[in-house]
Amino acid sequence: MPDEAPRLRVALAGNPNVGKTTLFNRLTGLRQKVANYPGVTVERKSGKLTGAPDVEVIDLPGAYSLTPRSMDERIAYDMLIGRLERAPDVVVCIVDAGNLERNLYVASQIMDLGLPVIIALNMVDAAVSSGLVIDANKLTAALGVPVVPMVARRGEGLEELRTHILSPPPAPGGRRWLLMDAVQARIPALEAMLAEEVPETRAEHRFTDVLRALAADEALEPWRERAPRFTAQVEVQREAFAQRGIAWRHAEVSGRYAWLGPIVEEASTRVKGPATFSDRVDSIVTHRVVGPLFFLVLLALIFQAIFSWATPAMDLVEAGVAWLSSIVQSVQPGHVLMDLLTDGVIAGVGNVVVFLPQILLLFFFLGLMEDTGYMARSAFIMDRLMKRVGLSGGSVLPLLSSFACAIPGIMAARTLDNERDRIITIMVAPLMSCSARLPVYTLFIAAFIPQEQVLGVVGFQGLAMFSMYLMGIVMAFVAAGVLKTFVFKGPTSYFVMELPPYRRPRMKQVLWRMVQRSKVFFVRAGKIIFGLSIVLWFLASYPKVPPAPEMEQARETVRLEREAALEEARALAALHVADVAAFFAGDGVSGEGELHPDLVQARVLAELAADHYEAKLDSLEHVDQAHQIRGSLIGYFGRFLEPVMQPLGFDWKISAGLVTAFAAREVIISTLGIIYSVGDEAGSVALRDALKADRYPDGRLVFTPLVAVSLLVFFVFALQCMSTLAIARRETNTWRWPAVMWLYMTALAYFAALVVYQGGQLLGFG
Repeated sequence: MPDEAPRLRVALAGNPNVGKTTLFNRLTGLRQKVANYPGVTVERKSGKLTGAPDVEVIDLPGAYSLTPRSMDERIAYDMLIGRLERAPDVVVCIVDAGNLERNLYVASQIMDLGLPVIIALNMVDAAVSSGLVIDANKLTAALGVPVVPMVARRGEGLEELRTHILSPPPAPGGRRWLLMDAVQARIPALEAMLAEEVPETRAEHRFTDVLRALAADEALEPWRERAPRFTAQVEVQREAFAQRGIAWRHAEVSGRYAWLGPIVEEASTRVKGPATFSDRVDSIVTHRVVGPLFFLVLLALIFQAIFSWATPAMDLVEAGVAWLSSIVQSVQPGHVLMDLLTDGVIAGVGNVVVFLPQILLLFFFLGLMEDTGYMARSAFIMDRLMKRVGLSGGSVLPLLSSFACAIPGIMAARTLDNERDRIITIMVAPLMSCSARLPVYTLFIAAFIPQEQVLGVVGFQGLAMFSMYLMGIVMAFVAAGVLKTFVFKGPTSYFVMELPPYRRPRMKQVLWRMVQRSKVFFVRAGKIIFGLSIVLWFLASYPKVPPAPEMEQARETVRLEREAALEEARALAALHVADVAAFFAGDGVSGEGELHPDLVQARVLAELAADHYEAKLDSLEHVDQAHQIRGSLIGYFGRFLEPVMQPLGFDWKISAGLVTAFAAREVIISTLGIIYSVGDEAGSVALRDALKADRYPDGRLVFTPLVAVSLLVFFVFALQCMSTLAIARRETNTWRWPAVMWLYMTALAYFAALVVYQGGQLLGFG
């Protein structure tokens, strides 16, 4: 049955980095639903208020202003005024007590919408430790809305906030700040024109709509089709303001801060104290020289830990997949359906799921960086470098998000005010090594990079993993610089953000986010890889290719040799008829006590014949499998591409894997698993062992360390993800930039892999 409509809808709003998500988790007890807002790809998080299942809590995107310059700010505004779905009944505005005036700016905008508002004054402990004391009662009296002091991460003030939520205060009165006279004089006429063209707009929101449209192009754009005369008049009015030298774009900002400044000054007292813990740590980790070095060392240690700590869990998962495959195959060996399940579904999905422990660790470390406050410092540290390539530190957070997946990284670029920065960030975000690349990195590094350590601490495998990530980061900066210089010319934007105080990580929430993000990966593997594994199995199994005549002859020769060996064993056994029954009964002794030496030799011959010639038949079976796959549809695709990919060291199997990996990068693991497992009833041979053993007909190894490195470099740069292209199309509203993105990344991947492989051969590493 569908959920009943909630009695009360509570929206959580506020600036980024004010503890909004922490408070949301506290109010809902982590029992949440994640979806998308109607018609857009922005994530919508909602949950039921703990102890009050008829109260829905919605976590709005973080916004510095309701004058929308980014997608997140537009979504927040449209949700508050009820354009996307039913408007909230009460809004909780979370503000950082340490940055009160700036945070109250967006709160004052929400108060003007005619909604009941509660101010959650969060992180008062951090404010006090920095020497700032705030009188919540004075703020309540001055603002006309309840102000609740809180420390959300410890649950302090939570009960008082719940009380206000369940018994919402009345909506604050009318606007209490003054707009400059020249702008105020033009608002009524524009309101009337908007009401005439779009009568469904609510009267209490028209002032805000007009003010936003005057101030920002992004806010005016949605009215162009719905209210063309209103849009034209706004542009005329802007031109008139410009000619008169009136700073109309900053009119709202000036008016609100002129009202908020005295209120904050009256309600807060600053006591100068010693440097805080955050100040002392920041003097080191944000240092111009030490800061970037610390950041790089931290990343290197994280990737080393990901590689070494996850190994036991990965071995356990791999053993479980092999066990499941053997159980399923034993039900009805050789049946086509059993082959599909073991060699298609279990091998395809299992070869990717085995890397889930590493993905969990990656999300765990990213969660720690975010929860401690270091993630914001990383943006600050990288801002200096980003400016050199034409971006700002604001692009760092979307790029760091792309370590998990390029899709949320691309969507996070909405928070950038500058459209040029947003497009460049989208264009380079897929170069950051996402979690889908991690299985590919792990497979080939574990198989072909030695396990020796440097100075007994950092292993070559961990360094190789770090190098893959570092290579993507460096190339993202280079690509951004090229795009800024030759495509998106313009002045560099400025980056301003608040550095939250360092906090002790809340392990419960870190683990919860780690599980939630990994669940997204697992579901994606289930939806994409499950279906593709079945398709790939059919592509590798059909059309059926008749065995080569020489293979039938070789198989018959092996059978005859086996029969001859067994016949020799029987002849020896027949010399001692009295012991024959004991011999074939397998008890190892005759009725007289000991088995005759000839019978011992006969048994040994029989066992050797069985093992030796069974192994020969298995070897011929694998040759038949390779013959079948080579002639199958997937083999055709691979052989069609092989001449193009051979200069990179790739054979037709790798080429086929690259084709299927366009659906999702990790699918190449499933493809190779299926190619090397079709018809293998054992189903337990590790894929990396099969890769290391594969040879060309002339005896040369298909996979060498040089080929593995070439493939790794190709995956660092190639855009093997159709979902990323689809999201980039949606975010840019054109196929032009996604097409350019795919072309330049594919060309870059091919050229880099070509240089690695051909250069390696010239240096004698082939």
